[in-house]
Amino acid sequence: MTARGHRRGASATVVLFLLALAATGCGGGAMAGADGGAQGAGTAETAAVLPVAERPSVPDTSGRDLTGRDLALRSYRGKVVVLNVWGSWCAPCRAEAADLEALRGAVAARGVELLGVNVRDRSSGPARAFERTYGLRYPSIHDPDGKLLLAFPPALLNPQAIPSTLVIDRQGRIAVAVSGPVTRARLEPLVDRVAGEDA
Repeated sequence: MTARGHRRGASATVVLFLLALAATGCGGGAMAGADGGAQGAGTAETAAVLPVAERPSVPDTSGRDLTGRDLALRSYRGKVVVLNVWGSWCAPCRAEAADLEALRGAVAARGVELLGVNVRDRSSGPARAFERTYGLRYPSIHDPDGKLLLAFPPALLNPQAIPSTLVIDRQGRIAVAVSGPVTRARLEPLVDRVAGEDA
C-alpha cells in the first residue's frame, strides 16, 4: 500500500471510530454518531480503545492545581493517565466521583494515574469542597475558563460536554474518549486494555 493509501485508510478508521460513538454531557449539546448527527466521543456505553496507529497526541496541558501548585500532564509520560474533566457545579460529575476514586485505588498498582481538569469553577473553593466531599485523592488542574480544553481534538473532547474522560497511553496519545459520566465497571476494562499494551 502506498503512503497515501495508508493515510486514507487511517483516516477512514478514525472516522468510523468516531461515527460509532455518541455522547451527551452536562454542558449541553448532544453529539450523535452513527445515527446521523455530529461526530463525537463515545459514552461509557459505546467507548472503545482507539487503534494505536490512529491515536492523536495529547496537547501539552499544564497549569496550577487546586492548591496553587504547578501541575503538568507531561510529567506523567510513561504512565497510563485517566484524564477527567469536571466541575463542582455539574450533577453528572457528582454522580461519577465515587467511581473515579474507586478506579484510582484499583489501578494505581498497574501504573495508571488519575488527573482531573476542573473547569468553570471561578475560584478553587467550590472545587476543593467537592474533592473533600467525595474523597478524591488525585490532583486536578484548575482551568476556570476552559481554555486548556480548546487544544484537544474537539471530536474527542468537546469543551461543552462535561464531564468528559480520556484515557491516555504511555506514549502520550489519546486511546479512549468518553463524553458524559463514567462508572468504574465501564471504564476499568478500557483502562486495563491500554495499561496492558507494551510501553
